[in-house]
Amino acid sequence: MNNEQLKEKIQSIDSTINIVEGKQYLELNVVAENLSKTALMLKNNADLSFDYLICLTGNDLPDAYSVVYHLESTKHNHLVVLKVKADSRENPVLDTVSNIWITADFHEREVYDLIGITFTNHPDMRRIFLDEEDWIGYPLRKDYTDNNIITR
Repeated sequence: MNNEQLKEKIQSIDSTINIVEGKQYLELNVVAENLSKTALMLKNNADLSFDYLICLTGNDLPDAYSVVYHLESTKHNHLVVLKVKADSRENPVLDTVSNIWITADFHEREVYDLIGITFTNHPDMRRIFLDEEDWIGYPLRKDYTDNNIITR
């Protein structure tokens, strides 16, 4: 399926998804409350079969924290980018997709650790790199101040 056919197929299944044609891939923008439903549809629909989450990345945007998911169908050899913004900057929360794509498990923990987005229903939502007990803050947030420097 080329990008135009992929766009038509996705919109025929769910017209609420805002699809933008990026330079290389289609960008699917969804609201936070539809993340799980959309992810399941992208994976389970036989014509789409996005069975592989390549990576996910957390972002600190001027108006929100967001996550970008790069998805591939190894069956059909097509790719899309799924984007979602957390509803709150004070307490950013999104649903986990680790129950849909196992590769999300550690990626979501990394985003939690470095950006501070919590993923509900994640099986092990705790820091993965930084010390759980002593580290304060989230180092990839634009407003982060490093008070954790060890002086010798």
